Amino acid sequence: MRFIFTTWLLLLLICFQAQAQKNTLSGNIVDEKQQPVVGASVYLQGTVRGVQTDAFGNFILKDFPKGEYVLRVSMVGFKDASRSFTIGDREAKEVNLVLEEDLLLLDAFEFSVSRGIMGQEKMPEVDNFRVNAARKNEVIRVGEINANLAMNNSRQIFGRTPGISIWENDGSGIQLGVASRGLSPNRSWEFNVRMNGYDVTPDPMGYPEAYFTPPMEVVEQIEIVRGASSLQYGPQFGGLMNFVMRKPDKSKRFTFETLNTVGNNGLFSTFNYLGGTEGKWNYTAYYQKRIGNGWRENGYFNTDHAHVEVNYAASNKLKLGLEMTYMTTESQQPGGLTDEQFAQDPRQSTRGRNWFSTPWFVPALTAEYIVSENTKFSLKTFGTFAERSSVGFMRPINQEDDLGNRQLDRDFYNTYGSELRMITDYQLFGKKQTLASGLRYFNGLIDRKQNGQGDSGNRMNFDLIEGGVYNRDLDFRNINYAAFAENIFRISDKLLATAGVRVESIYSNMEGRFNIVNGQEVLLSPQSRTRNFLLFGLGSEYKLTKTTEFYTNFSQAYRPVLISDLTPPATTDIIDENLQDSRGYNFDFGYRGSLGSYLKFDASYFYLNYADRIGTIAQLNPNGTIYQFRTNLGNSVSQGFEGYVEFDPITAFLKSSRFGYIHLFASLAIVDARYGDFMTTTVVDGQIREGNLNGNRVENAPRKINRYGITYQLKNFSVTWQLSDIGEAFADASNTVSPNAAATVGLIPAYQVQDLSGSATFKKRYILRGGINNLTNEMYFTRRAGGYPGPGIMPADGRTFYLTFGLKL
Repeated sequence: MRFIFTTWLLLLLICFQAQAQKNTLSGNIVDEKQQPVVGASVYLQGTVRGVQTDAFGNFILKDFPKGEYVLRVSMVGFKDASRSFTIGDREAKEVNLVLEEDLLLLDAFEFSVSRGIMGQEKMPEVDNFRVNAARKNEVIRVGEINANLAMNNSRQIFGRTPGISIWENDGSGIQLGVASRGLSPNRSWEFNVRMNGYDVTPDPMGYPEAYFTPPMEVVEQIEIVRGASSLQYGPQFGGLMNFVMRKPDKSKRFTFETLNTVGNNGLFSTFNYLGGTEGKWNYTAYYQKRIGNGWRENGYFNTDHAHVEVNYAASNKLKLGLEMTYMTTESQQPGGLTDEQFAQDPRQSTRGRNWFSTPWFVPALTAEYIVSENTKFSLKTFGTFAERSSVGFMRPINQEDDLGNRQLDRDFYNTYGSELRMITDYQLFGKKQTLASGLRYFNGLIDRKQNGQGDSGNRMNFDLIEGGVYNRDLDFRNINYAAFAENIFRISDKLLATAGVRVESIYSNMEGRFNIVNGQEVLLSPQSRTRNFLLFGLGSEYKLTKTTEFYTNFSQAYRPVLISDLTPPATTDIIDENLQDSRGYNFDFGYRGSLGSYLKFDASYFYLNYADRIGTIAQLNPNGTIYQFRTNLGNSVSQGFEGYVEFDPITAFLKSSRFGYIHLFASLAIVDARYGDFMTTTVVDGQIREGNLNGNRVENAPRKINRYGITYQLKNFSVTWQLSDIGEAFADASNTVSPNAAATVGLIPAYQVQDLSGSATFKKRYILRGGINNLTNEMYFTRRAGGYPGPGIMPADGRTFYLTFGLKL
């Protein structure tokens, strides 16, 4: 990897020396009232060169070859403007433009400005080498909402996104556990989790758990595309969740921001960011340190995040980039509780020796090349070099810690991949059509070491005792090739249709030592399998008015056989040689848009079919002994309603107010997730009894996920109150109501939680934020864990507060 980075940086320096120019284009962008337009996008048409206007409407472009160009300027609320110009070698030229208001877009623009927040947006029809039209999607503009960003408070961050269920058992903010439509929130593994468009999970095809979550203080927006994303991304039923990091400031050579947060339970967080643009170069970097004791006993976290991004315009057509992200974590895990312990005191902990750590390094090389105004390419080459380590006493929570040697488990991830995308516009039947296509390669290696003997101490230590070994030592390899294409057919000014296909090839191999019994190694029979298949999708969108539209989409999906599916928990268990990937599809039909500048909405019906779900049943050997057999057992169906509405009564009735604005929002979801024909078996008195889960609710799937909020905003001050109203759920597929002794199964009760948060900016430079999470100190939980970080009930945090001081330069 060091050779790759050195070569890449050397290439950038060579390009810089060979192609550096002294041309300068500067100017000023104003509106019809001669007021500066701040943050307008200014770029040379058909090139990768572009900047933004500063606080005075000024811009400057440097170091581009002589020739003839078209300067284009775009800004929400204004009509695009352009000017042709010619520039010679080492020439300084000035171009000034006046932007005209676009009345249609101006309403939406004024709506955003008046309320001081961006609420819930949708993605444009086409952007960043992908097709978004006809899809259920959301854009969360993280920096525009009132939330505890220092702690990655997901309940607040996803407050306006309908149907998002959240596991709130990690108050440290290190890991994110979210899902939608009745799927499991376990480390967000039903989503295809990406950052800036590339993978950050260990292996999307074999182990898609998201151990890494970027600091929300540097996330510009979170893009969510529901299940219909599988054609362009794959593979999860849940769809895409992409964290878009803050990009370099294109209006300044240098900008700096620091945010420092304190709170109860010893919380301290410092976030420091810098970035800017100079000629052909732009850059950004951040560092975050977060430390605290946690809300519960035996809770502690200490995390470090660092990121650097450098981009270079090697020519007018080619832009090269380098990104590197690094995270280290040190986290003490309080463990689970029994129901009795939770009722006595949710803050207590009987596990004082459990520790967890995930050092994570994600490098990425990027390139964008513009062939013409209608066709461009993108290449992202990325890797994940990381670890997942845990040590602790892992027996059921109703067993007392014997203070002996702790169980030690470690995973090592070495994965890399590349994704080439092309997008092109072409004319057909007198209309502009758009084709997005791509190729993908991924190679993942997971080295899993489990059931090792750690020390008998209390601190974090991931070393084996002297002479110790890992009883289980497995290697898992996944190689994936994919090709995909999706086209927008614009039939009329109001109607468009989309059609797409994805071709997948997956090769998986697992081998190694499964256990050591009486000093003898038990080797796992090497398991290799190759799967090839197609996915199809169709969608359409019809604009009923200029600001509202109907949309619908059908898209096939799949979930590959995971590393956990191929690993038997005991030597007597058997894995079906014909175990298949889970297959199914997502369907959406909805209506979304805005009315004037005071109402935004999105209401839809969804249907998710999850077929060939994997499970384990008891079987008889010819000799009469019983063994567990893992195979495809059945299916489940999730269907329901997702809705979002935000209303500004002041703008609706008074148009404007010098006393501020009030904004009301509701994010609603009704989810009916049930098993269909799904076989089960139990063993009673040595006999197998067959059953079926048909009609049972899917575990960890609340029927009701509702969130409501009110924001008051006056100039640079705003405060938000939010209520989360979540229905009950079951912890197991059998829908067990009464908990067992270990608290791993049983009902997860409904709950309501309130949050209050606010922010203020002074002189455009000084930032003050603060809030109280769980305002009424509700005692509740969202998860019963069967293993790490439990087992048992995982309590959510009670009342906490935070205060942030910031400075921008």
